[in-house]
Amino acid sequence: MITLTERAAAELKRLLTAKGETEGAGLCLAVRKGGCAGWQYEMRVGQPAEGDVLVEDHGARVIVAADSVERLRGCEVDFSDDLTDSGFKVHNPRAARSCGCGTSFESLEEPAAGSDETGTEDCRA
Repeated sequence: MITLTERAAAELKRLLTAKGETEGAGLCLAVRKGGCAGWQYEMRVGQPAEGDVLVEDHGARVIVAADSVERLRGCEVDFSDDLTDSGFKVHNPRAARSCGCGTSFESLEEPAAGSDETGTEDCRA
């Protein structure tokens, strides 16, 4: 379903320890309508809710919102610590394109409402 790179798993474990999270906590991941390309990723650290799907990889846990499972199937979560752009990154094979901000994407199955015929979008972060 979803995989974590070793780097993302190590950073997630470090983050959970630093925040003093309890057993069962993980990276909560969801997809919601919005962003400049139609869909946007939501991420936070927390506990699973009823119906969420739990994924364990490299000793770390990703908690996928029940209503986001299909849009996140096959994704890989990585961690980047670049000076200008650090954080968890989702590599989504189901994305037709992604916004320059990296948190928004257009699904292969559903074109974004607001995209024009040229395939460009207005991204204001």
